[in-house]
Amino acid sequence: MSQPTTETGSTPAPQGDASATDASEARMIRIFDTTLRDGEQSPGASMNLAEKLEVAQLLEAMGVDIIEAGFPIASPGDFEAVQKIASAIHHSTICGLARCADKDIDAAWEAVKGARQSRIHVFLATSAIHREFKLRMSTDEIVERAVAGVKRAKGYCDDVEFSPEDACRTEHDFLCRVVEAAIDAGATTVNIPDTVGYATPTEIYERFTMLRNRVPNIDKAVLSTHCHDDLGMAVANSLSAVAAGAGQIECTINGIGERAGNAALEEVVMAMKTRQDYFHCTTRIDSTRLVPASRLVSKTTGIQVQRNKAIVGRNAFAHESGIHQDGMLKERSTYEIMSPEDVGFAKTDLVLGKHSGRAALADRAKMLGFTLTAEQLNTVFTEFKTLADKKKEIYDGDIVALVQHQISGSVDAQWTLVNYVVTSGKGRGPVVELTLRNGDEESTEKIEQGDGPIDAAFWAVEKITGVEVVCKDYRVRSATLGRDAIGEVNLEVEHKGRSYRGVGVSTDTVESTILAMLNAVNRIIADSPKPAQA
Repeated sequence: MSQPTTETGSTPAPQGDASATDASEARMIRIFDTTLRDGEQSPGASMNLAEKLEVAQLLEAMGVDIIEAGFPIASPGDFEAVQKIASAIHHSTICGLARCADKDIDAAWEAVKGARQSRIHVFLATSAIHREFKLRMSTDEIVERAVAGVKRAKGYCDDVEFSPEDACRTEHDFLCRVVEAAIDAGATTVNIPDTVGYATPTEIYERFTMLRNRVPNIDKAVLSTHCHDDLGMAVANSLSAVAAGAGQIECTINGIGERAGNAALEEVVMAMKTRQDYFHCTTRIDSTRLVPASRLVSKTTGIQVQRNKAIVGRNAFAHESGIHQDGMLKERSTYEIMSPEDVGFAKTDLVLGKHSGRAALADRAKMLGFTLTAEQLNTVFTEFKTLADKKKEIYDGDIVALVQHQISGSVDAQWTLVNYVVTSGKGRGPVVELTLRNGDEESTEKIEQGDGPIDAAFWAVEKITGVEVVCKDYRVRSATLGRDAIGEVNLEVEHKGRSYRGVGVSTDTVESTILAMLNAVNRIIADSPKPAQA
């Protein structure tokens, strides 16, 4: 393999050339984050507006070049989220996705036009299988539609990206034809997606090289790569595309996304940073924010990061083997190719207590990756003080749980917990007396059914709120160590065929469950059509 010296240049330099390791000679790779669009398409990973804004602000702080904020035509909620993010973000380009259809493109522009830097990303499937079974269009019709889509987007803004969907299963000749036509129509970035995660690194390299050699106007656009992880090769494929001349990587935090997910932002960034001697590339990403970003997205979506996940997993810098520990004590680089501090792991938790002030809490929340408004800080500080009265010491995990619960709870028409009493024991059924508030009204129900106090709490919430759900997933974990640690409950429920997530935190697991259930119910209510006014 060889490595190009410029984004669109055609003369590669040998990848192992140590003389090209200077950062000043490194090629800048744009990071296009699609956590808020492709990542949110993970089952059960939908986010509310407050959560999306929180993630977008951290992505901007990290140095992400382009944030794909959503698919505006998909729903009014998606449109509003993209619009709000566009007005709130000042340094990253805000991108809206659109099919090559007039209504999609118009909606995308209306959503992103308030951004300081806007991009419209249009896509159209090009592979034979998509042409025959999904679009039922000829190759000529595909080219005509693609050109029309790019031109319409170009009429709104200068920065236009085109994606031939399923490009890695598209015939070479036709792919070259579509890419050339899209660039002629005004596309400034051309993305070559491995939509179904089918390609191998060698195939990706050959395909990008083929495009650079055969498309005559390829130097007028930045080549981008967007790889899915169905065969576990998304990161390898993305890096192979960069080696073949791609100037942009499309990725998500923690690699979340449809099916098996996307290339993980933290992995492609650290691969290029750690092996700059090989890739001769760099990015604008502040790598010390990778772990905070991973934690934020995990908490926000409810999708846990496996312990052995590269870069951001809890075991990524853990050494248990005696041989490894001995080597680490003698020389850290024997078994660590990166420093944990480089990716945002703290050596120790900062211990806070009931005497800690608002400023200390705000500073620690910021270090953990959260940007809190004054109102959010006030609420979290109140909960922090309440928790501090229950616990002797409060750790990072506790703060993350409190902040994320505040963000996750930011939905309209909220039912809130007033009080509950639960009794249960071996050989006797559970009894739950629950009081909830909705606006100025309080409702109380006493439930004597269920397999235990958790099941009874579910029944009680359903009875009072009138929202019936089917629990698809229920997980409880400790936010920190110790018997007095916060218990965090994450659950996924189904209501009328749609999945909703709920999160609740408390030192009491039953209370955490009730709060998580209410969080899910509030999301369902916020997502339900409002009754027409007379």
